[in-house]
Amino acid sequence: MAQKTTPATQTFVPIKEITDDVVVLQNGQLCGILLTTSVNLALKSGDEQNAVIRQFQGFLNSLDFSIQIYAQSRRYDVRPYLSYLRTLESTQHNDLMRVQLREYTEFIKTFADDVAIMKKNFFVIVPYHAAPISQGKSFIPTTFQKNTDTEVQQSFNKSKEQLNQRVTAVASGLQSMGIKSARLGSAEIIELFYHIYNPSEKGNAPRSE
Repeated sequence: MAQKTTPATQTFVPIKEITDDVVVLQNGQLCGILLTTSVNLALKSGDEQNAVIRQFQGFLNSLDFSIQIYAQSRRYDVRPYLSYLRTLESTQHNDLMRVQLREYTEFIKTFADDVAIMKKNFFVIVPYHAAPISQGKSFIPTTFQKNTDTEVQQSFNKSKEQLNQRVTAVASGLQSMGIKSARLGSAEIIELFYHIYNPSEKGNAPRSE
């Protein structure tokens, strides 16, 4: 009886590679990702809320391509802050301040253990459908496939230019509404997807040598 094999995790992930600040999907689509600030409508008056909604509607209508908005909630890692407080305590010469820092550090640690402190990030994913790439080909050329991969690289560069124009247009539209944005680099994109697929993990994504 043939032994049943378990599919590799990668078969369920639509990402082919991440290069040059671009996510390349298995179907050839390219994506750029913007990290954005947010607008708290609850703190605005009714007229201000309507104005923001109209601005956002106008922004969406100005685009001739689709975008995806992703809100990520992650448990906030207080360990770096606790480490900072302990360092501050060790360098404090005033006995009273040192005691207060120690008590405050213990309070933060206990509070974080008892209550899930969440951090919310907002992302805008900008896609561009590139020309189809031969099955199994990567956008990154290798020494042994110079001719074919040169064409692939040229195709990637052209598609990336189109994607960059879209990302710039989206960032400009968001800026007009008072929403700041910053494009994620390759390392930051890897970090983002690592925590999407490993939500319980804390700290940074492991780096391959």
